[in-house]
Amino acid sequence: MEAAKIYFIAFGILTIAGGIVGYAKAGSVASIIAGSITGVLLLVAAFLLPEHRAIGLATAFIISLLLVAQFAPKFIRTGRIMPAGMMSILSLIGLIAAIVAWVKK
Repeated sequence: MEAAKIYFIAFGILTIAGGIVGYAKAGSVASIIAGSITGVLLLVAAFLLPEHRAIGLATAFIISLLLVAQFAPKFIRTGRIMPAGMMSILSLIGLIAAIVAWVKK
């Protein structure tokens, strides 16, 4: 469970940072809003672990799933590593981490 917690903290911080970079480089208000909201939710999910395991893992899983749904098609369409490829990979790892932590109990 500790590995999942550490991963979701890192993932949350990277997601917030990505939103900030998207805003700084492209002036994308949507990037900073979406990055901040999803990043904070990933941090909340991480800090719910292990005491509130079910809600923490469910939150992390859902946010990771939403991020995969957003970024994987964009990565497939554009082939660009940043940000779509990186977020697709991080989100897939998030899905796997949540499932593995759930199965391990």
